[in-house]
Amino acid sequence: MKNNILLRVLAISAGLILGSMISISAQAAPARTIRIDGCLTDGHSVFCDLSMSEVPQSDDGYVYLYADEVYQDGPSGKLLGKTPLSSIRNNAAGGAEFQFPLNNRKTGSALSQKVLAAVKQGGRMVQISDEHYITNPEAAAVVPVARMDKGIKGILADPLKILNGELQDLNLDQASYNIYLGDICGPSTDPAYPTIPFTYEGITYQFDGGMMAHYDYIIRNLTEMDLQVTVNLLNNGSPKAPDLIHPLARDGHSAPNYAFNTVEPGGTQHLKAIAAFLAEHYNGHNGHGQIDNWIIGNEVNARTEQFYMASDDLDFNVNTYVKAFRIFYNGIKSVNGSARIYNSIDQEWNRKSNPGSFLSREYMDQFNYYILREGNIDYGLSLHPYNAPLYDPYTWLGLSRWVKHDLTTPYITMQNLYLLTDYMQQPQYLNPYGAVRSISLSEIGFTSSFGDDLQAASIIYAYEVARNNPFVDSFMLFRLTDDAHEMESMLAEGLDRLDGSHKPAYEYYRSIQTPDYEIYRRKANAIIGTDVSALARLREFPTREGE
Repeated sequence: MKNNILLRVLAISAGLILGSMISISAQAAPARTIRIDGCLTDGHSVFCDLSMSEVPQSDDGYVYLYADEVYQDGPSGKLLGKTPLSSIRNNAAGGAEFQFPLNNRKTGSALSQKVLAAVKQGGRMVQISDEHYITNPEAAAVVPVARMDKGIKGILADPLKILNGELQDLNLDQASYNIYLGDICGPSTDPAYPTIPFTYEGITYQFDGGMMAHYDYIIRNLTEMDLQVTVNLLNNGSPKAPDLIHPLARDGHSAPNYAFNTVEPGGTQHLKAIAAFLAEHYNGHNGHGQIDNWIIGNEVNARTEQFYMASDDLDFNVNTYVKAFRIFYNGIKSVNGSARIYNSIDQEWNRKSNPGSFLSREYMDQFNYYILREGNIDYGLSLHPYNAPLYDPYTWLGLSRWVKHDLTTPYITMQNLYLLTDYMQQPQYLNPYGAVRSISLSEIGFTSSFGDDLQAASIIYAYEVARNNPFVDSFMLFRLTDDAHEMESMLAEGLDRLDGSHKPAYEYYRSIQTPDYEIYRRKANAIIGTDVSALARLREFPTREGE
């Protein structure tokens, strides 16, 4: 019965969306002749610059500014005020500035709301601009947080080996870990770790003290090891926080992560509170550790496998994700202005291994489109450039059918990583300061299922590719220890075996950035049959035939 009711709700929601689309297409949309050129804050007020390409029809000669929550459309949110159309000039001659309070952390804060302009036509308000978000939330941050930038060498931390000395022995610069949002929400069930209350925009939320103690242990220890910490924020569908899940992801489909709820007020506000809470908790000044880099979701283009939502419409899915991304970006950077916030895509550039997913290239393009349209921010790109197929042991000699030298390539791997970083140098992809965005290879692994030596050489080759690319800010091996379930698919990607013993790959990776590195680099040369450093710099790289 519950499933039938849910299906009816989903059908009604889809019908409303479709009906709205039909209604819009049935009548010509008004021209958006007002441009919001920027929305910046000084931490107290917001200043929006407006310009005009042509004078729109208006009943009263005024333009009205509205602030919508992400789930609202058109002039339906909070009226910020009005200004005469005559005060707005064309783009060449400058424009008008509109000012209103930020009200950070207060009820109805503009921090993650979208601003739009409207005029009164025929007695009703009509939107005549695109939406625009605040693009410098870091201006609201009051506690300075110095980033722990060092080198790119990192790994996904194994919590069972935090204190056994392996992370120190590996000579790492960075470490990553996953935080599952549903697990940290709600009251604590352990009296030793009481519930943590957190009030945000007039609502008090509860966070599980026991789960937070678990994450504190990991983040604090990694910070004390002088490692830069990257966290993947994952929406795992926990029954403790069902309001975080998008309504179109509540149909019972099993997935490790789900689309964020940006269509209901309660879920949206909860996401805002989580962003602020975590950023404050892990700002490096509270004894819990410091997080410098935040990845929002995991492989978000892999709709059915990693970031589920029932809709298979690219634009709808991307637009939904962008709204959540804005919430986390503005929420985190308004606390820790030096933090970097990343989206996440997989290596399936022009080929879908699962027909229910989206191509990473098309998803990334549509994501960037919305970012530019609604206010450019300094987001980063998180990429997982695994081999194709995943279990291919020859990282330096990919299959020619899957790894190509141009943008028609089905996959982006370590061999043709330069295609991605070249792509990100296009003018439309640059950050607000005209620079190439931070690129994180936040998950990468190589199997030993076909030989320990091939895994070891793959790691050296891939690291050489990464360190010779000036746009790569992190190189994160996915596993310290093998996973038994993954090994069933010939993916033995750990540096350690299941029994805890080291594979040769452990020593190879440990040697990087030490005096021993040249010894292991030469061993990799012998395995590959050529100089690994020279091979890693090739653009016309070798491939092999086969399946």
